[in-house]
Amino acid sequence: MNTVNVSQLYLYPVKSLRGIAVDQWPLTPQGLLHDRQWMLVMPNGRFVSQRQLTQMALIDVYIEDQLLVLSKSGHGSVSLKLPCTGVGETLKAKVWNDECNVRESHNEASSWLNQVLKPPQPLKLVNLAHNQQRPQSEPERFGHQTRIKFADAAPYLISNEQSIKELNNILSQKGKARVDNRHFRPNIVIDGLDAFQEHQVQTLYPVGKQYELKLIDHCERCIITTIDPDSGEKNSSLEPLKTLTDINPMPNKAHAAAFGVNAVINLQQEQHSISVGDRLIYQ
Repeated sequence: MNTVNVSQLYLYPVKSLRGIAVDQWPLTPQGLLHDRQWMLVMPNGRFVSQRQLTQMALIDVYIEDQLLVLSKSGHGSVSLKLPCTGVGETLKAKVWNDECNVRESHNEASSWLNQVLKPPQPLKLVNLAHNQQRPQSEPERFGHQTRIKFADAAPYLISNEQSIKELNNILSQKGKARVDNRHFRPNIVIDGLDAFQEHQVQTLYPVGKQYELKLIDHCERCIITTIDPDSGEKNSSLEPLKTLTDINPMPNKAHAAAFGVNAVINLQQEQHSISVGDRLIYQ
């Protein structure tokens, strides 16, 4: 029986803000509970990420006592009560090619984020409008039944401990700075495979098969991987993206880098959690 262990778990409640490392967390068909449930949008509804505002990488996020709390050193914090259904009118927003209905989550949170980030245009913190689902723009890729919140592509992103170790070994040989999982923003990190062997895995599931993660395809990486999560500054030599493109390119796309695997889930039980230390069978 081929098995791996879950070594780390992360969720990112607000798209492109800092993530939260957890030891155990509920699974949902749309991703880990609260993962990418909120995002920032411009007045035209287009989403904003670290691509436009690198300082988003420095805003901390945590969840406790039914509150979503955003904070930044020197700027205090702001909190939202959960569950959050939004305030005001329904707006149209876009995540890449997907259009969805959203509502501003919290006026005070939007105001605080604008003060901290100082964007060229005023931004709103939004969540999906009540009872709304984001339509799946690539049903042939992820399945007609798959729904996501504000993730770029799939509900889950899975990465491999040995892959980041191999990347760091090569970066060190080149005299470049090492990186960590914060550069790649995975949800589930597994240990027990060779470097980049995750691209050959089709499914992951626990003994008893309460759920099955179906690994769909390579995750193509972008400039966000070059942003230092501690300083919010882009790497001037475009690392680790440049090295990753050399050692693990996208299939049939030699000038693009891959890291991690996009995945969807089949839940056999309505409620189930995943924990660090879980043993998963892979095929």
